[in-house]
This record gives sequence, structure tokens and C-alpha cells, in this order.
Amino acid sequence: MFLGDGWKVEPAGGATGEAYIAQQGDQKVFLKRNSSPFLAVLSAEGIVPKLLWTKRLENGDVVTAQRWVKGRELKAYEMKERKVAELLAKIHGSSELLDMFKRIGNEPLSPEVIVDNLRVQLQLNQVEDDIIETGMAFLASQLNDVSYDHYVVCHCDINHNNWIQDEEEQLYLIDWDGATVADPALDLGLLLYSYIPPEEWEDWIKEYGLLLGESLRERMHWYVVSQTISVILWHYERKQFNEVDKFKEYLHSLLIEDYKE
Repeated sequence: MFLGDGWKVEPAGGATGEAYIAQQGDQKVFLKRNSSPFLAVLSAEGIVPKLLWTKRLENGDVVTAQRWVKGRELKAYEMKERKVAELLAKIHGSSELLDMFKRIGNEPLSPEVIVDNLRVQLQLNQVEDDIIETGMAFLASQLNDVSYDHYVVCHCDINHNNWIQDEEEQLYLIDWDGATVADPALDLGLLLYSYIPPEEWEDWIKEYGLLLGESLRERMHWYVVSQTISVILWHYERKQFNEVDKFKEYLHSLLIEDYKE
């Protein structure tokens, strides 16, 4: 209604069902309802496609319009590339993003909060499982060792499908709905464990701008274990038991890896 005549609006897909593509002739924009409140900062820093305008609807919802990017999602093997490390380093190093997040009142996602949240989910879903309990015991036992006070804005869903490259090879990281303030090891662990062979971790982290020390290794491992338990519970709530079994096997392999060390 607020776009004017001649616009064709279609769902853009995605889990939330809140994203749309609007087109009028050669003009094309990406619309989203109730997008991330710091989209303007992400746009200004070139992390997401350019924000064109924001409009508040009568019901209180906020619709944002971004420039439509003609591009493609990264392939899994492309996550090894330097440009991915450099963009993630830019995100984690952004004081503007961090300040914006603090202004809207977000508390950092500390390891203690993660363990407490997982415990609540386990109780709510009445899940009793030996491998999950072993994982939870590992998380609790390592809380002091993974303490880290240099929090950054973490994307929290660095799946290769969220990395978009346009025709000029400009790289963007989209879908910021789950972002939070946390230890950068949260993003780094998920990315490295998912996409980078262990023998290449040191070189990748160097491109990111760090040295791969023992503390970072331990923290990444901790966050991958916690995220794996979270994913198991997500599938458990939806009664997707084949996925539950698959991720329980993965959790088991992570815990065996820890005992080997």
C-alpha cells in the first residue's frame, strides 16, 4: 500500500516469512518487516546491502527497504577465502555496531547465560539423555577456562547461505535477526568447525587478524559444543528425531575429541 501503484510484491522465502521482494519495472527492492534494529549501522559499514528507507506502519511494525543485490550465496568451499575472514574481522572489530547494540539494552551472551538457558530448555522439554548430559557437564566444568571479557557483536549464524556476493564481488553477510554480543570465538568456532580443515585453521585465523592460541582453541570448542546441544534441542522440540540423532553423533565426536586432549 505504501509503495504506490504498479509494484508487485512477492515473498522472498526464509524461516520468518517476513521478507519480500518488490518490483516495478526495472526497480527492485528487498523489503523486511521488523528487521534488525541496527540495520542502518550495518548498511553504513557496507556489511549488508544499502538501506534505502524505513517506514513504521499503523500497527507498530517497521518495514525496511534495501537495495536489491544481484548476486549469489557463497559455496561451502568458498568460506576458506580471505575475504570471509576479513569481513568477519571487520564485523567483530566494529565499535559502532557494539555501541548500537549496547544502546538498545542487550546484555552480553556469557558462557554462564548459555549454560543456564540450555538447562531451562532441557527441563521444559523433559529431555533426559546421557550424551547431552555429558555435554552439559563438560560445559559447566570449563566455565572458568572460557571466561573472556572482550565482547563483540556476533552474527551467530555464519552458514554459507548467509554470505552473499554481488556481481562486483562485494561480499555481504545478511540475516542479522539472531545477532548478539558475545565472545568472537562463538562465530569463529562455528565457522572453522563447519568449513575449514583443522590443518588450515592457523592460516585462516591469521587472515582474520589473530594468532591461534590455546585459549582461542578451547573457547571455540566450548561454543561449538554448546551450539550443538542447542541445535539438538531445536530439532527435539520439532520432533525431528533423525536430525536429533545426527547431531547427537556429532556431539559425541566433539566430546571424544576433548577427552583425547
